[in-house]
Amino acid sequence: MYNFKNDYSEGAHPRILQKLIDTNLLQELGYGEDQYSQEAKFLLKEKINNQNASIYFVSGGTQTNLLVISSLLRLHEAVISTQTGHIFVHETGAIEALGHRVITVDTKDGKLSIDGIDKVLEQYNLRPHMVKPKMVYISNSTEIGTIYSKNELEEISDYCKRKNLYLFLDGARLGHALTANNNTLTLSDIAKLTDVFYIGATKNGALLGEAIVFNNANLAPDFDYALKQKGALLAKGRLLGIQFLELFRDNLYFDLAKHANKMAMKIADAIQKKGYSFLTDSSTNQIFPILPNHLIKHLSIKYLFFEWKHIDDQHTAIRLITSWATDEKIVDQFIADLY
Repeated sequence: MYNFKNDYSEGAHPRILQKLIDTNLLQELGYGEDQYSQEAKFLLKEKINNQNASIYFVSGGTQTNLLVISSLLRLHEAVISTQTGHIFVHETGAIEALGHRVITVDTKDGKLSIDGIDKVLEQYNLRPHMVKPKMVYISNSTEIGTIYSKNELEEISDYCKRKNLYLFLDGARLGHALTANNNTLTLSDIAKLTDVFYIGATKNGALLGEAIVFNNANLAPDFDYALKQKGALLAKGRLLGIQFLELFRDNLYFDLAKHANKMAMKIADAIQKKGYSFLTDSSTNQIFPILPNHLIKHLSIKYLFFEWKHIDDQHTAIRLITSWATDEKIVDQFIADLY
């Protein structure tokens, strides 16, 4: 059985494992004060073209979202998300468990627009009887594989500045978004257009790890306290720093994401040529083909994937995700099995 359910079934890229072995017996300071973490932060500041950023390494995406949102918002403040947003659907109510309402907007493409945000502000304006929308949360790529263009992100960014809203970009699959064929954004653009974002590595070749980037260091001056208090400050912070240093010292991070996208698009092209349609217009490593139920049953003998949405009595949309390590031979075999 080959697993197309996620992009973190494999361990880590061999270069990362080798670097961990090579540095294993060297003593380093703890809690992210090691030379590797410091060098990785310096390198990332160069990549985003912002020497004034504050960068923190943590272990996972849900942890990242919880830490950022709870640190920036006061208890009466809420965050705006799409109805497919990870913080609303797949984080066990982590944000709301800390007292922050997640206000959702229905979208077809998984992306927020200024019209959707504006409607939320109009609806939640009865002070002090309603929660106060204070943050806009978006993902790039989104939970359904779509990406934001530079124009779209500029519009949202300008709107948030006018309305005094924080803009937070979830980058769990940021590498896949930035290497998509139709992408128009750069890391530097994202650093300019958001208040805070994160660079996801767990789903792109690392054992684990996300890099939280506050584009203005004054935005969260006590964030290190939040990391420690909520159990996110690793004593062996070197484990995270080494991985980001290896991923970004050249183009490895983007090369891995590009490979995952290429494998997904190869499957998507084959499915389209067979005459099947898709639930979403994805250009990244997540695709959502709508297939006959009998074909899904046939494919499930050899492959693992999620049955995403019931379409009708004869058809279901499934989710296929490729990774940095997906072997093209597996992709070719899957395509051959699409009878």
